[in-house]
Amino acid sequence: MSRYASLPDYIIGVTHEIWEERKMASLHQNYGRDIVMRNTGGLILGNGEVIKDTLASQAAFPDKQLLADDVIWCEGANGGHLSSHRVMITGTHTGHGIFGAPTRRVASAYCIADCFVENEVITDEWLCYDTSDMVQQLGHSPRDWAATMITNEGGPDKATRPFTADQDRPGPYSGSGNDHELGEKLADTLTRIMNFDVAAIGEVYDRACHIRHAGGVSGWTRAFAEAEWMQLRTAFPDAAFKVHHRIGRSDKGEPDRAAIRWSLDGTHTGYGRFGPPTNAPVHIMGFTHAEFGPRGLRREWSLWDEVAIWKQILLHEGAAS
Repeated sequence: MSRYASLPDYIIGVTHEIWEERKMASLHQNYGRDIVMRNTGGLILGNGEVIKDTLASQAAFPDKQLLADDVIWCEGANGGHLSSHRVMITGTHTGHGIFGAPTRRVASAYCIADCFVENEVITDEWLCYDTSDMVQQLGHSPRDWAATMITNEGGPDKATRPFTADQDRPGPYSGSGNDHELGEKLADTLTRIMNFDVAAIGEVYDRACHIRHAGGVSGWTRAFAEAEWMQLRTAFPDAAFKVHHRIGRSDKGEPDRAAIRWSLDGTHTGYGRFGPPTNAPVHIMGFTHAEFGPRGLRREWSLWDEVAIWKQILLHEGAAS
């Protein structure tokens, strides 16, 4: 008999068990032995490697808490369930590890994880941390931290490659979400924006919308949303945009909401947040959650990994300086 009343309860409960109860060994039971984890920082295969990655992160922030903001989910086409879990991670940097020597600073950043669950075992995952928000709170720029990572990993020839589409491995989940109208509406809206039809924001978003984007960027109004989306798009103007997964939900006691997972694949040929054009090939794994109200889309959380983008650019240039 299940310990959990629902899929969201399972996702929140297992996350708490692993991170806050420190039961990292439970990953042997809660994660499939051959899990494919597409972390924006690099592909991770098997629950043994997931445990190593979890331990390294936990060591840097021993008091880490993972606060569940929402779980947006759907049933799988051939059984199982797909969840898109939005989490606020907070902790004090008191340990040596992946973020360098302890700074004793308190840092908080969002994470979104899409997980396929079969019989209460996670067997497929897509994962993004707001690494740039985290490292900025620890005193680094995203570009400089990407360069530091390359150096610490042995230089451009030995450094871990951020996840790109050519690394992908087939996992057990082959669905694309559900056919709820809000998932379709969010996917259509973001597709229009990425196809340079920025007028979609004025048509779909509430004028009092609140936006949270990668790098801890947060603000209000349609104008803010337009400016932020264009900051990303203008850096990669020739990149191909694709929606890989969409979920819409209308649940009692919850706002109407949707989640999509998407990608941009192209080259760094535009100016913007990532500096002058370098022609570096870049893959961006992105996640967007949204809540809808009577006057349109009123809250939007979109996440991608700016440090992973910088790392791809620097590796293309062949230097970490």
